[in-house]
Amino acid sequence: MSEKLVHPRQTLFDTDEGATPLPVCDHYAGVEVRMRKSLELQAELGPVFDVTLDCEDGAAVGGEAEHAHLVAEMLMSAANVHGRVGARVHPVDHPAFAQETETLVERAGSRLAYLMVPKPRDFADVERACAAIDHQIRVHGVGRPIPVHVLVETHGALREVERIAAHPRIESVSFGLMDFVSAHRGAIPAAGMSVEGQFTHPLVLRAKLAIAAACHGFAKTPSHCVVTEFNDLQAVSAAATKASRELGYTRMWSIHPNQIRPIVAAFAPGAAEIEQAVEIIAAAQAANWAPIKHRSAGRDTLHDRASYRYFWQVLERAARTGQALPLEARQAWFEPASA
Repeated sequence: MSEKLVHPRQTLFDTDEGATPLPVCDHYAGVEVRMRKSLELQAELGPVFDVTLDCEDGAAVGGEAEHAHLVAEMLMSAANVHGRVGARVHPVDHPAFAQETETLVERAGSRLAYLMVPKPRDFADVERACAAIDHQIRVHGVGRPIPVHVLVETHGALREVERIAAHPRIESVSFGLMDFVSAHRGAIPAAGMSVEGQFTHPLVLRAKLAIAAACHGFAKTPSHCVVTEFNDLQAVSAAATKASRELGYTRMWSIHPNQIRPIVAAFAPGAAEIEQAVEIIAAAQAANWAPIKHRSAGRDTLHDRASYRYFWQVLERAARTGQALPLEARQAWFEPASA
């Protein structure tokens, strides 16, 4: 694994082809004490999960302005160790949206990992929100585009999810389970919001698959909805595994600190997957990315650039989830001098 060999990122992907690699867990907190504890936990565990400081559900009615200032203060504080902290604002048609975005961009635009926009009714709402955010970025001289995430939870947004995912300012699309079920006016039973029902009800599954497919089609990150049974860690783990292995999601929401570790573990590749990926990528790199033969479990398999891309993504996911990698592989592929 000489440093003179071509790095996988340089040869396997075009510069605009891959989705921005995001942590696999997005943890929400809106009450001050929980926001501070979330930042402490992120500092302890590392940037294996994002923290989203919640202005929409965290602010008391009438206290939206003060809450936005508190969130901005936390974003700029020393508690934001890894720079992986975003904020959720109110919907674009809410009276607090404009003031929240102005406060957050002006006071914390240099450190905002992203802004989450909930409840768009359609593509036009997404476009309107992005335009308003970009206006604040220009006005306040923030020297970078702040990524925008969007929460699909209405019929209109789901109808236009491909246009939303294609928008150049959108980095990630999340599924809002609770509001989506409620929008069916009782046609989806309450069980459709449960940890079992959200994976079996056809209308809910259809929405999840549409969002995941749209995101992958436009190189954006699909983020899976919440599991409300936060004390049942086995249920959280099972849901995260289904979201990752069956529905194509590469990120998932957490609404309680207990959920973070099971989600990260479920989205992480296993030790055998990592070992196989290291062997294949090392052999491919040594062959200057020509086709190779790889022997595993007593069988020979052929691999080329198409499968190299998959196995490299396994290793990137391992790195993002804090999994152990062989020293030589870590030094060759993931330390700054090698990138």
